[in-house]
Amino acid sequence: MQLDSLQARQQFHIRQRLRMMVNQYEVHAVAPDGSEGELLAFAQQKRLAFKEQVTIYTDDSKQQPLLGFKARQRLDLGATYDVTDHAGTPIGLFRKDFAQSLLRSTWHVEQAGLPQVTGQERSLPVALLRRFVDSLSWLPYHFDFTAGGQPVFSVVKKWGLRDRYVVQVQDPQIDRRLVIAMAVALDALQAR
Repeated sequence: MQLDSLQARQQFHIRQRLRMMVNQYEVHAVAPDGSEGELLAFAQQKRLAFKEQVTIYTDDSKQQPLLGFKARQRLDLGATYDVTDHAGTPIGLFRKDFAQSLLRSTWHVEQAGLPQVTGQERSLPVALLRRFVDSLSWLPYHFDFTAGGQPVFSVVKKWGLRDRYVVQVQDPQIDRRLVIAMAVALDALQAR
């Protein structure tokens, strides 16, 4: 996949694969009828790693890395994750806002040359139910990411047995690789 082609995309579908020892995610283009289109990227995260790291490849053969993100520190409460391209060049970063996340999960995304983007769970009632009623922790959550009150991108979790998301990008300047990393991280890291 060429970077220009990826950057032109305004919508993605992300679907988790069910595996025993790793979390795997497929990133698909959106077909004209709204269904999953071509595979754009494939992500894999080892479970129970001391330092969170996810590599995102161009496909599920895992031969060519596209990007990755890695925690700066081992303690996960408010960890910062650096996002780099296949050669290790920084793309941006994201971090969880631990204090604000006590009631409503909040993340900050940074990319050079752009204002800080803040993403928060769309629904406070759903956020509270997921935290304080254990039997409802499965409720889908949706995130809206904004900068200066303007929408940048959103991640909407769909109902189903396995985790599926629709990612909508409104800001043409945000690097789609950073958006994909944040969307995958919402599933891979959100429950912690």
